[in-house]
Amino acid sequence: MKKGQPLIHELFPILDAALADTTARSGAWLACKPGCHQCCVGVFPISQLDAEALRAGLAAADTVTADRIRMRAAAARERLSRDFPGDPATGLLFTQPHHEDAFDDFANDEPCPVLDPVTGTCDLYASRPVQCRTFGPPVRNEDNGLGVCELCFVGAPESEVLRSEMDQRWRPLEEKLIAEAEQRTGLRGPTIIAFAL
Repeated sequence: MKKGQPLIHELFPILDAALADTTARSGAWLACKPGCHQCCVGVFPISQLDAEALRAGLAAADTVTADRIRMRAAAARERLSRDFPGDPATGLLFTQPHHEDAFDDFANDEPCPVLDPVTGTCDLYASRPVQCRTFGPPVRNEDNGLGVCELCFVGAPESEVLRSEMDQRWRPLEEKLIAEAEQRTGLRGPTIIAFAL
């Protein structure tokens, strides 16, 4: 099986169907659209599965786009390495106990290196991480309850938010595929997009 293939052929179609379903139920309450990229500013952890998908997407991108992404990722790594809450050599987050607390205030104004700054769209949209695919509509998190983008569901009654909640029955498959990706790469734990590329 080719690198990244499990994502494309197993998980991503399921995620995309769940997103399409919640988008249809959300209607006009969902503000997400091309060019809206507030969620693309500020770093967040991604899995090694997401990192593999991004690298596969970068390898398949046209040369001009791939070169622009590589330049933005290199510049981001240079800016972020000094205060990186992990090991900047491997790109792994949280390699020391104090790193998780340090991450709360880390790089909150850093744009994603895959974000095209001119169009405000994702240059690797088909390979975007799971968190990017699920951000916006109501998604339940075991730690924080039901979360939704601050730009979406503004003024909506709670019943509308609950009615639009994303089906997450795909989570066990994601966990299985993350474990397989960590086994393949030998890298265990989360990273961020700039270090994945």
